[in-house]
Amino acid sequence: MSLRICILETDVLRPELIGQYQGYGRMFEQLFANQSIAAEFDVYNVMNGEYPADDQVFDAYLVTGSKADSFGDDPWIATLKTFLLERYQRGDKLLGVCFGHQLLALLLGGKTERAEQGWGVGIHRYTLAARAPWMDPHVSELTLLISHQDQVTQLPENATVIASSDFCPFAAYHIADQVLCFQGHPEFVHDYSRALLDLRQQSLGPEVYEKAVASLVEEHQGGLVGEWMLRFIAQPQAAKASRSV
Repeated sequence: MSLRICILETDVLRPELIGQYQGYGRMFEQLFANQSIAAEFDVYNVMNGEYPADDQVFDAYLVTGSKADSFGDDPWIATLKTFLLERYQRGDKLLGVCFGHQLLALLLGGKTERAEQGWGVGIHRYTLAARAPWMDPHVSELTLLISHQDQVTQLPENATVIASSDFCPFAAYHIADQVLCFQGHPEFVHDYSRALLDLRQQSLGPEVYEKAVASLVEEHQGGLVGEWMLRFIAQPQAAKASRSV
């Protein structure tokens, strides 16, 4: 039996990239397509006001990356926060990547802001700070493609750090068996990252741009994180109970 996952898209790709990459929802579908755990997906672009019907049932909700700031005051972000908080309080599983990682941290009592470290781009390496049963196969270090200038600077009180680096101390976290978030982009591929770098070359500056492009010769472990995500969703969950934030 397949997992049923609701992907909440929080962006629309740049016009130059839509033809080849379509959207973040499609990227996640491709990431999960070759995993050992079967999954089906419904994609809703919440930036455009799209949401599932109240009677639809999902095993998890995944919040994608976005050019927007998680701490922004856009009306669609406020609507999304309300939607996610309702699902957290009823015990649904929530996953977040980049913007989603930051938004869920902020929503559940943490803090996000523009990072003093500046842009994080290219391939980045993290140390694994914790191990959970769903983190199988296990690795001591994790490499992911990244593209962000905001970071989580304070985690919710009940969150456990999974991965960290000097550049990004709270790069991944989970909250019990209900919330799982990554700052990096497991759904990205090298070509998409290079295209983003080229589009942002001026704003990044030559040093950051060139270092990021050079890093793309390395492999990344997005497929591994995709497997962890599906294992996290598939694992038995403690009885759902009302939660307060």
